[in-house]
Amino acid sequence: MDHHIHAAITEGLRQRGVDVLTAHEDGAAQLDDEELLARATQLGRVLFSQDEDLLTLTNRWLQTGRVFAGLVYAHQLGVTIGQAIRDLELMAYALEPEDMRNHIVFIPL
Repeated sequence: MDHHIHAAITEGLRQRGVDVLTAHEDGAAQLDDEELLARATQLGRVLFSQDEDLLTLTNRWLQTGRVFAGLVYAHQLGVTIGQAIRDLELMAYALEPEDMRNHIVFIPL
């Protein structure tokens, strides 16, 4: 989870058995976007963000062939907490890490 994701999304996913790691829990809360994306990739974790700057950065990585573990993006006003939980849970159980590598997925689905 990116720095500013609502805690209710994280808790809702955990209640459903989804393995979630926040930037804060990882000690990465102070990292800039590029470092955070690199850290998520190092851990083999897809990053969920609502930060347009991170979306722009990830698109740049995609265009230049830089490998990343995957990004799920939702505009802050474009998805409810419940919808984010449902879509992220579905993706967590339906997709393998390889399915997300070098991909950006927008939610709501």
